[in-house]
Amino acid sequence: MSAARRRRGKGGSRGRRRGKKKEQVGFWGEVDKLPPAKQDVRITSEPAAVVHSLGVPPLPGHEVIATHYFSAVYERAVQLSGALAAAGGLIEPEELLEEFTD
Repeated sequence: MSAARRRRGKGGSRGRRRGKKKEQVGFWGEVDKLPPAKQDVRITSEPAAVVHSLGVPPLPGHEVIATHYFSAVYERAVQLSGALAAAGGLIEPEELLEEFTD
């Protein structure tokens, strides 16, 4: 049996869904009771500050590389959250350009 066929499983074609389509469900709460969106969103210049304040990661022999990778993950998270804030209209996209091109 070929690898492609094994990935497809017994049903044959890839991506075939069985059963009924799921109904989309709207927001289940009361929109009037939602708090207003915060408009003071700021992008941090030091994403890993809190974690670095805890000290070196407890990974004997791997502290330096772990710190590097953790920092990369925190920086990426800040970039993505900034993009989401811009997409949601909480900040201007130009603010992101200024922040990440410096």
